[in-house]
Amino acid sequence: MKKYEQLDISGDAGLRIWGENLEELLTNAAEGLSELITDLSGIEETERREVVLNSERNDDLLVKWLNELIFLFDTYGFIGKRFDVSLKSDTLKATISGDIFNVEVNESRLLVKAATYHRLSLKKDNSQWEAVVVFDI
Repeated sequence: MKKYEQLDISGDAGLRIWGENLEELLTNAAEGLSELITDLSGIEETERREVVLNSERNDDLLVKWLNELIFLFDTYGFIGKRFDVSLKSDTLKATISGDIFNVEVNESRLLVKAATYHRLSLKKDNSQWEAVVVFDI
């Protein structure tokens, strides 16, 4: 099964993401975001970060999650490569393995500013979850 695909959106960037369950979709969304920023094959797993987020709405949790990853990158230069996501009611807990982005070593792709609510969708279709997220770049 395909995890995500990049969407061609004028002036912005987007992802369509799939998952067998919501945890897998959130994991795939994080990986897709990291791939928008750099080629993950050049990222080592030398550091870990823990994230805990709450929201009563799943679509809001998706946007908060992606914006937290953007915050970690913008503030600390930390880029995630592997994401261990768990959901309990309306709380997301994640352990992120990755490294500090090095402009001299790692490929620079897009400068992602934020995940937005513009054209945001999150739905379960039959046994599969699907989401669309647009990012300000």
